[in-house]
Amino acid sequence: MSYILTLSCPDRPGIVAAVSGLLASRQCNILESQQYGDQDAGRFFLRVQFSAKEGLEELQGLFAPMAREFAFDWHLSDAATRMKVLIMVSKEGHCLNDLLFRVRSGLLDIDVVAVVSNHPDLRPLTQSFGIDYHHLPMSMGKPAQEAEILTLVQHYDADLVVLARYMQILTDDLCAKLQGKVINIHHSFLPSFKGAKPYHQAYKRGVKLIGATAHYVTPDLDEGPIIEQEVSRVDHTHTPEDLRRVGRDMECLALARAVRWHAEHRILLNGEKTIVFR
Repeated sequence: MSYILTLSCPDRPGIVAAVSGLLASRQCNILESQQYGDQDAGRFFLRVQFSAKEGLEELQGLFAPMAREFAFDWHLSDAATRMKVLIMVSKEGHCLNDLLFRVRSGLLDIDVVAVVSNHPDLRPLTQSFGIDYHHLPMSMGKPAQEAEILTLVQHYDADLVVLARYMQILTDDLCAKLQGKVINIHHSFLPSFKGAKPYHQAYKRGVKLIGATAHYVTPDLDEGPIIEQEVSRVDHTHTPEDLRRVGRDMECLALARAVRWHAEHRILLNGEKTIVFR
C-alpha cells in the first residue's frame, strides 16, 4: 500500500529525522520526499509518499503522538484513492471538455462525479462522457441555488469543486462551507481588466503578455491563494479573438495542473500563498 503524508508546522530541528525514523522503524519505504522551510514565516512544509504494510488507521495512530509533539497540521491519505470532483460551468465548455478528456485518457487521476451549471448548454457534452448533469438556473434564487449546490456536493461526497469557467460569484457563506475545497480559473488580467470582455479591453491597451490563473476560492473575489499560472506573449497582430483563443488554451493548462496537484496532495497552504511540491 502507498500513502501520502503532508504536513506543516513551526520550523525546528529534528522534524525530518522524526518522520523518517518512524517510517524506517515500521519498515516503510520512502518513494518520494519534498520539503521546504519558509524562513520568513518560520514554518516547515513536507510531503512524503511511502509504501507500508499497515493500514491507514493504524498509521494515523502511529503518527498522532508525533503530530502533537511538533504541532503538525497534517493529512495522511491512501495514494490509491481517487479524489471525487464536482465541476461547475456556465456556457463556455473548453475547460470542462479538457478536464473530461484528460480523465478519460488516463492523464488526470480523478473521478468526476457530476457537473453543475446555471445553464443547460453543456448537458450534451457532459452526458457524452456518461456523467450526471444538473441544471440549476439562477432564476431559482441564489440562496436556493447554492443550497442545492451544497446538497449535491454532499450527495456525491465530492472532495473538490472545480469552477471551470463558472460565471457566478459564490457567496461568502458557500465559500466558508467549502473552504479549501474549491479551485477557480480566470484570465490573468485581473485586476487590470475587470468586467465584461476582458480580452477586448486588453486588446485596446495593447498588452504584450496574457495569461491564466488557477487559485483557491475565498470570500475575497479572485484573490485566493494562487496554485498555478500560465502565460503567453502576444503582439499587435493579435485580434481580440486571437487573444481569447490563446487565453482559453492557457486556462485549460493552468486548471488541469492545479486539479492534478490538488488530487495528488501536492499543495500546502502557507497563509495567503501556496507551497506546490511538483
